[in-house]
Amino acid sequence: MSIHVVVMGVAGCGKSTVAEAIHERLGYAYAEGDDFHPQANIDKMSAGIPLTDEDRWPWLKVINTWMVAREALDEDTVVSSSALKRSYREVLAQNVPTFFVHLTGSQELIQQRLNERKGHFMPPALLPSQFAILEPLQPDENGVEVSIEGSVEEMVERAVAAVNEYAAKVAAQSQQAE
Repeated sequence: MSIHVVVMGVAGCGKSTVAEAIHERLGYAYAEGDDFHPQANIDKMSAGIPLTDEDRWPWLKVINTWMVAREALDEDTVVSSSALKRSYREVLAQNVPTFFVHLTGSQELIQQRLNERKGHFMPPALLPSQFAILEPLQPDENGVEVSIEGSVEEMVERAVAAVNEYAAKVAAQSQQAE
């Protein structure tokens, strides 16, 4: 069984940075969730208009299809996706075992990081709309919260450690089943 990690959280929390680090350090196939957005979504966000659920469903399904295809190839994957609502996470996890790494931090810290970010289509003004719909991971969901406090390297280390711990647990369960 493969491992499929979704690094989730609001814009500017470090999803791409953490997902890339998991790819580089653990060798998981990597996809940037933003690359799966249709142009209409990018245009809408670039104009400062928050996406609706109807905008997100096709995008989430495409990410899920990518993970399911990699599962068929027995590849471990990591993808960045806001996955702000439980219903979004349920779409992402359809037919594929998924582990969510939720990057958490204060709105003030993330706003500061967004204000310093250059060259991204998501304007900092949309951050409050993301926090407004954010549904944190629930105890019955397969995942872990990772703080973004401290340096980027500290955040990455915490996230990679969480994925390694989950992978070890999956391996142990797999051995017990044999």
